[in-house]
Amino acid sequence: MDLTIAVVQTETYRGDNEKEINIKRAKEYIDEAADKGAKIICFPESFPGPWKQSAMYSPIEDIAQKAAERKVYVIIGALETFGEHNEKCYNLEVLIGPDGNVIGKYRRTSPHGPWMYTGGWLWDFNYVAGDDLPVFETEYCKIGILICSEVYVPELSRVLALKGAEIIFIPNGVARSDLWETWSTLIKARAFENLAVSTTCRNIIDGEEGLAIVAGPEGTLLESREAGVHIVNVDLERLRWLRENEDRFHHELPYKVKPGLLTQWRRPELYNEIVKKDE
Repeated sequence: MDLTIAVVQTETYRGDNEKEINIKRAKEYIDEAADKGAKIICFPESFPGPWKQSAMYSPIEDIAQKAAERKVYVIIGALETFGEHNEKCYNLEVLIGPDGNVIGKYRRTSPHGPWMYTGGWLWDFNYVAGDDLPVFETEYCKIGILICSEVYVPELSRVLALKGAEIIFIPNGVARSDLWETWSTLIKARAFENLAVSTTCRNIIDGEEGLAIVAGPEGTLLESREAGVHIVNVDLERLRWLRENEDRFHHELPYKVKPGLLTQWRRPELYNEIVKKDE
């Protein structure tokens, strides 16, 4: 089964009327992606926002209405406050279904302590880490979500894959061209090692370039620095075949990646160093 997905490299506005402008842009991008056949649409980290705790708003209701209108799944970035006085904040990704209902939320888990978001030059909120790695069921496939530099923590993607995630969306914040080579490599590595589709896209601010990538288990499906909607067809049947089969010696290999490694080669008894706490 081929599934059409869209990763959107957004031209993001920050300033007066940020809510109205970014939500309007998000709706226009959803219309364009849906017109091109996309069934699942992913926006970058923190889009449509907000980016600052001092200017809180929720884009969920507006985007949910548009998702229901176009009968598509949409992944958006936002903030979620909590605590007695709403003084704490999760960095949030929300998966909205084609009926307009929220299917689930992912709250960034890594790093686990205060980080650049608090008092940052771009973001400014009292970041608190989440503690769950959910996998979401859709009518097409199982979805996992991470955020930005969590791509540098391979255990997170592996856990999602072991839970059944077939597509792992990793929306990113802003362009950092000095990290593009490692970013591209890591996005692709997460796809190859987990026999999953791994994706990313970024906000584009003040005309800078972005980096949208969709990698499949056997190669790169998309890589672009351009703004806008990027459409990719994903072969889910091939992905599932790779996960179900074992690596065998063939004179001519019928695959471009080691199949079945997700579970068949695992040796949990050797992995204690990964989970050992610092003394």
